[in-house]
Amino acid sequence: MLTKIGPRLATALIKTLGILPLTVLQLLGAGAGWVAYFLPGKIKERARTNLKNAFPDTSVATLHSAMLSATQLFFEMAYWWTRHDDAFINAKVPFDNWQVFQTALDKGKGVIVLTPHAGCFELVPLVYSSHFPGAVLFRPPRKVWLQDWIMKMRSRPKLMMVPANLKGIRLLVKTLLRGKSIGILPDQVPPDGEGVWAPFFGRPAYTMTLVQRLQKLTGAPIFILAIKRNGIGKGYTLHYKELIEPLAKDELAAARTINQEMEEMIRKMPEQYLWGYNRYKVPKTKMFKTQET
Repeated sequence: MLTKIGPRLATALIKTLGILPLTVLQLLGAGAGWVAYFLPGKIKERARTNLKNAFPDTSVATLHSAMLSATQLFFEMAYWWTRHDDAFINAKVPFDNWQVFQTALDKGKGVIVLTPHAGCFELVPLVYSSHFPGAVLFRPPRKVWLQDWIMKMRSRPKLMMVPANLKGIRLLVKTLLRGKSIGILPDQVPPDGEGVWAPFFGRPAYTMTLVQRLQKLTGAPIFILAIKRNGIGKGYTLHYKELIEPLAKDELAAARTINQEMEEMIRKMPEQYLWGYNRYKVPKTKMFKTQET
């Protein structure tokens, strides 16, 4: 029954929230963050530990801001998932240097866009795909109906969502070979056997080797891209960096570079990173799914 009702209920909730102005949703998110901050919980304690490890001199205010940012992201999702006007979306994220991405795409090898779980990362593929078509890798939830629903809500005419399994990886390769862009969140913990242990803010973190393998196969240039929330009702700022040198052939060295680049981008918005994510966990002993889904 949930398979039939679940998508309808989820869609109704998102569309209802999406009607509200963005400022109102950010205020609601901040209110939820206040509640999360004062309630005990594993996520808050993990956020405190991870943030303190990355920035030993951090203040209580930064942790508080990080909790508010995480809940604001959830409410912002409702707003952006229900917006399909490219001009409207771009007006919220002013940026006048899209030519740098076009120049990279003109090489014919595609482009790999890496985004950390920082700022309004849900907005990154929407803004980018309004200029350049491509595909974004995402980790599908266990429930099939929820996976299908998320793919539907996030997809756009020029944006394809691909699940993190073998079929999805093949689609990423095909997309690059066709000279288009792909997006990956490289600070997720990959399945066992799909990564290496590399430093992330001074602690070993299991880091995916997929990015290095994709670049080695296609020669695609890599960009780091993130969108920072400027404050409630104050819009966003897009930050980017092109990696001039290719990743090292050694997987560990490449993973170190990727983590260093993620750190650099996160330092631009430390109070907006998802510190509550279990970045340092030991991966489950499970490879990418082999079945075609």
